[in-house]
Amino acid sequence: HEKIRLIGIEAGGRSSKLGQHAARFSGGAVGVLHGTRSMVLQNEFGQIAETHSISAGLDYAGVGIPAAGQPARTWEILHDGRRSQWRFYNQVDGSGRENGETVEQALRRELHEELGITIGAVHPWRVELMDYEHARVRLHFCKVYDWSGEFEMREQQSMAWQTLPVDVAPVLPGTIPVLQWFAAERGFAGATHRAG
Repeated sequence: HEKIRLIGIEAGGRSSKLGQHAARFSGGAVGVLHGTRSMVLQNEFGQIAETHSISAGLDYAGVGIPAAGQPARTWEILHDGRRSQWRFYNQVDGSGRENGETVEQALRRELHEELGITIGAVHPWRVELMDYEHARVRLHFCKVYDWSGEFEMREQQSMAWQTLPVDVAPVLPGTIPVLQWFAAERGFAGATHRAG
């Protein structure tokens, strides 16, 4: 039926980088794998990419299209952006840790991979449980006072040094308690960020 909207959820793995997930519809392109035309995770040369998923069976580079009698129509519906949306969610434990890493090891790796800096001492600060649309996540907050290297936005993110109240928007839900903790430490009264 034309009014039905389809929403698919895929294995987001560790990140949206090729080789770090198994999200074929949202991160792949039409290709051929094992003699079957489907959405395939592949590089710019059409070579099949590595995948990652914590769930056995979801770490396959291609996806089959179940189609009872109308494979061409099913393919069309699943790729029609007006009727179908594909989303993927990361499958880490919420801390960003991989393969038994400690919080400190994960923080060092992530800051180097994403920002290009090497950090000094790590001071664990707070742990917060956050309820997101897709999961309940345990967030570990640490303070780092020194680092080496220049900040590079390696994943096209943005960065701005701020004081309270911060004027960047939007403020993500996981950031609000952090701003409140900073305000309490500094004796700051008032709104910690702009609404919106």
